[in-house]
Amino acid sequence: MTGHKIITIGRQFGSGGHEIGQMLADRLEIPLYDHRLVSMAAQELKLREDTVRKVDESSLKMFVTSYSVSPASYMDFVSATSYMQSLNENVYRQQTEIIRALAGEGPCVIIGRCADYVLRDFPGCINVFICSDKEERVARIAERYGLTERKAAEKVRKTDRERRYYYELHTGLEWGSIDSHQLLINASLMGREKIVQLLEMMYRA
Repeated sequence: MTGHKIITIGRQFGSGGHEIGQMLADRLEIPLYDHRLVSMAAQELKLREDTVRKVDESSLKMFVTSYSVSPASYMDFVSATSYMQSLNENVYRQQTEIIRALAGEGPCVIIGRCADYVLRDFPGCINVFICSDKEERVARIAERYGLTERKAAEKVRKTDRERRYYYELHTGLEWGSIDSHQLLINASLMGREKIVQLLEMMYRA
C-alpha cells in the first residue's frame, strides 16, 4: 500500500455526517465519494442507477417486512426476495471493489458503504462515525425534506434501521460501536467546524 490516507465516515441519518465529509474534502482538496459510488457500481454492473440505489445502504430485511404476502402471491414474494438478495450482494461486492481501487489511487473521503470495514487492512485509513442528538436530527430532516416532526422522526428511525442492518449484515460488526470504529463523534456536542478541524489535524499529522 502507498503512504496516503483515506478518511471513511459512517453516520446516523440527519447527523450532518455527509456535510462534514464534504467540508473536509473541500478543505483538504481531495475527492469525496458518496452517492457517486452508486453510479459507478451501476455502470460496472450494467444496471440502471435507480435499480442499484434501491439496495444501496438499505436492507433486504426492510424489503421483506414491507412485502404483503398472500397464498396467491407467495411465489412472487420468493422470486422477488431472491432477486433483491442477489442484487444486494452484487452491489456490495462491486462497491467493495471500487472502494479498494479508489483507496489505492490516492487520498479521498468516503461516506458510508461499509468503507471502514472494506479498508480495515489499509494502514492509512482513518474511520469515523458521526452521531447526533435525535431531536436535532429530526429537526434537520424535517426542514430538509419539508416534513412534519412526526414524519421526520419516522424517516430517521427507518433510515437508521436500514443502515444498521446493511452494515451489520456485511461486516458482522455493530454499527456505530466503538468496537467497529476508531473514533465516535457527537456532532451536537462539537459542531461541524470543530469536527472538520479535528479530522483535518488527524489527516495532516
